[in-house]
Amino acid sequence: MSWYNYFFCFFAGMFLANVVPHFVHGISGDPFPTPFAHPPGKGLSSPTTNVVWALVNLIVGYVFLRVGRVSSGGNLALAVFFVGIAALSTWLSVLFAKIKPANRSRKTTHANSFLV
Repeated sequence: MSWYNYFFCFFAGMFLANVVPHFVHGISGDPFPTPFAHPPGKGLSSPTTNVVWALVNLIVGYVFLRVGRVSSGGNLALAVFFVGIAALSTWLSVLFAKIKPANRSRKTTHANSFLV
């Protein structure tokens, strides 16, 4: 396989890993950060935006999966694919752990303003 196939294997893993949080939050009706929020990646987007963003990631990930020939590229291609999943999953867990408390405090402050 050529070097670019491994590049696509890696990014296929990243895009497909990114489907999970956006799709789950979207179909659960929960707002969640997307690149389209204000500020991008930190503010909350609607559940519908999250479902659409998940589906875009799914399509791109599938195309990259095919171009990268993950299923026919042997063990190295599969390993690179899983490294892409692990890399994005780990980075997002740290990122969203930092963002989530800020969004919770914003909701709490807003909700408490109605009680006063």
